[in-house]
Amino acid sequence: MDEFERLLKKYERIDKDGRIAEEEKGDEISYFTEGEQEEFVRIPKERIAVLIGKKGQTKKEIETRTGTRIEVDSETGEVFITSTKDTRDPLAVWKARDIVVAIGRGFSPGRAFRLFNEGETLEVINLPDIIIGNDKNALPRVRGRIIGRKGRTREIIEEMSGADVSVYGKTVAIIGNPIQVEVAKTAIEKLAKGSPHGVVYKYLERRKKDLELESSAYYEALERDFEEE
Repeated sequence: MDEFERLLKKYERIDKDGRIAEEEKGDEISYFTEGEQEEFVRIPKERIAVLIGKKGQTKKEIETRTGTRIEVDSETGEVFITSTKDTRDPLAVWKARDIVVAIGRGFSPGRAFRLFNEGETLEVINLPDIIIGNDKNALPRVRGRIIGRKGRTREIIEEMSGADVSVYGKTVAIIGNPIQVEVAKTAIEKLAKGSPHGVVYKYLERRKKDLELESSAYYEALERDFEEE
C-alpha cells in the first residue's frame, strides 16, 4: 500500500472495492487516532490542585468538552494533553492546552473556560521582557502599577477592553477576542514602561468607543466562516 492509499484509508471510510462508503446516518467520523496530537506544558505546582479541581471535576470537564486526555504530574507540574478517539475539533488539543496554561497563570477555571468559546484567545506577557532597567525592585513595582490599589487598575483594564486579565508571578495573562487582547496588552505594556495611569486610562477610553463595533464585526465574520464550512 502506498502512502496515499494509507492516508486515504486512515481518514475516509473505504468499502471493500476501494470506494468511499456513504456515511451512515447519525454516525460521526473521527479524524484523529489515540494520541495522534499532543501538547506539553508546565504549570506552577501550586496551581495543580486548581487545574484538577475538587474530585477531579475541573480536569474532567476540560477533557469532556474537548475530547482530549490530560495527564498531570503533581511532582513537576508537567501536563500532557493528547487527542483521543473522541476528539472532533481539529483545534481541541490546542484549546485544552490554552485553558491549562490560563489556569496555571492564575485564572480561576470559570474565567479560563471563556476559552471554550469560538474566537477567544490567550496571550501571556512575560514582564521581565518589557520592563525597562535592571532595578531589582522593578518587577514588584510594575506588578503594583498594573494591579493598582485594591485591584482597581486591573479592573479598569478589564472593563474598558472587555478582556479578562490575571497578574501572576512574572507574567500577565489576557483572555478575550484578538481585538480586546491587543487593547489590554497595549495598556499593560504602557504601564510596564512607565506611562502615567491617566495617559493609559485615556487610551482605553479612546479605544473603547471603537471596540464594540470592531468586536461585533469580528464575531459576525467568525460566524459567517463557521456557516460556510
